[in-house]
Amino acid sequence: MIGWFPLFLGTLALVSAALAVTRPSVVHGLMWLVAALLSLAATFFALGAGFAGAVQILIYAGAILAVFVFVVMTFDASPPALARERLRLKQAARWPLLMVLALGLPLAFGLWGGAVATGLAPGGRVPVQAVGGLLFGPWAVAVEIASFLLIAALLGARHLVRRDPPTDSERPAP
Repeated sequence: MIGWFPLFLGTLALVSAALAVTRPSVVHGLMWLVAALLSLAATFFALGAGFAGAVQILIYAGAILAVFVFVVMTFDASPPALARERLRLKQAARWPLLMVLALGLPLAFGLWGGAVATGLAPGGRVPVQAVGGLLFGPWAVAVEIASFLLIAALLGARHLVRRDPPTDSERPAP
């Protein structure tokens, strides 16, 4: 049975992730993303998965978040650009919701169906060799697809917030 502390940390990670995607300020959303990633790492440590917690801190809270900070620094935060972005998001809001449902429902049914990890060492811990064997063995394609999705998300975010060239009416008079 799982104790109350990992459940608390998992709940904290979920709340932080929800706040990360609902904040109007990109910087505030990024700070909530840091909180979500670190609380998820703490959840891994509390469950006895030290390797997964260390990977969470080093890879996600460290390297990938540095890339996110770089992308955020390229945002155009002027009021007209933010108004254009809000309009685009209102027009395209149904597609992310449909994708969450399409990807989340099979995951939820799999979790409720009692899918359990196999190959656990005594004490319920997963050996590092087993994780490496899975990541570079049968799950190598899934790991690469996840990395491509992250790159596509970053490029998509950069494309959405790119600065449009000024029109003739916005150019200063000579």
